Amino acid sequence: MSKVWFSSLKGTDQSKIAEKVLMLHSAAQFQDTLVKNGYTAVKIHFGEKNNTGYIKPDWIKPWLKKINESGCKTFLTDTNTLYYGKRFNSVDHLLQAHKHGFSIDNLGVPVIIADGLLSKNFTEVPIPGKHFKSVKIVNDVLHSNTLMVLSHMTGHVLSGLGAAIKNLAMGCAPRSGKQMQHADIKPQVIIENCQACGLCLKYCLKEAISFYDGVAWIDEEKCYGCGECIATCRFKAIRHSMDDASAPLQEKMAEYALGAVQDKKGKVCYFNFLTHITQECDCMSKAQDKITEDIGILASYDPVAIDQASIDLLKAQTGEDTLLKLWPDNDYNVQLNHGEKIGLGSRKYELIEI
Repeated sequence: MSKVWFSSLKGTDQSKIAEKVLMLHSAAQFQDTLVKNGYTAVKIHFGEKNNTGYIKPDWIKPWLKKINESGCKTFLTDTNTLYYGKRFNSVDHLLQAHKHGFSIDNLGVPVIIADGLLSKNFTEVPIPGKHFKSVKIVNDVLHSNTLMVLSHMTGHVLSGLGAAIKNLAMGCAPRSGKQMQHADIKPQVIIENCQACGLCLKYCLKEAISFYDGVAWIDEEKCYGCGECIATCRFKAIRHSMDDASAPLQEKMAEYALGAVQDKKGKVCYFNFLTHITQECDCMSKAQDKITEDIGILASYDPVAIDQASIDLLKAQTGEDTLLKLWPDNDYNVQLNHGEKIGLGSRKYELIEI
């Protein structure tokens, strides 16, 4: 049974969040994973343009200072996106991170985009998977001595849940690895809902969408399943072409997550932030309303356990399975079950409140 440490934010001012992070770090003894003069990668989502739900720099500033005091070489990191946006290449990605306050002058640590300028900086890593015998993991994560994974829990248009497993899977893969995870997702136009507004054409990186008889049409030969059109459409005119499209994606996510951490036993630490939880993820270039009040922050050495605990706390607060209700076709349990099956972690946990 894995341990998950939890600090509640109910009735807590956001100015106290940084203090909570330090408390959890100490309670979980994450300092023991740090290697003097070694490299510590802090995997975090910097937030897409106009997004407001991402983990705020001020929440982790004192924590980063404490890590640096151990003598390790710390850096913040993420990888470039499969979809077209402000984090599609390393230059724009760094500018977006700086705009949201993730900069060396503000936090005292540099930002490194782990897959390189054009997302070619990766290594094939063997894994015992159902879908993959090897996965593509970015080198700057592989070469780090310690990995700190900071995840903002949200819903997700394709996987139902975005938290530690998804952060590892997509966030530690180059674009080609992201595409391999998305390969089973094929969008389909709901003709009666299409308003021919053209947004899906604008944001389709592969130019796989065109108009035919006044409605959008998707060329499945060109489409590589990133799901950007599904997320972009304002009229719910595009959906998965398969009822079970989410399941293989989630299983592949769990396998990519395993590839990112399997050689770092005892050297990977997780924080899940249950703050401003939204229906969609922080890749959405818009501000989103939260679906519930802030719940708290969790820490663990187990990505499956921390995601399971996060779901359970959300259920306890709302009195229902909120994410499954929001995304009934995307049962998040798939990623948790497959992660447990392949040895990524355990759904059984002990919650330790501090």
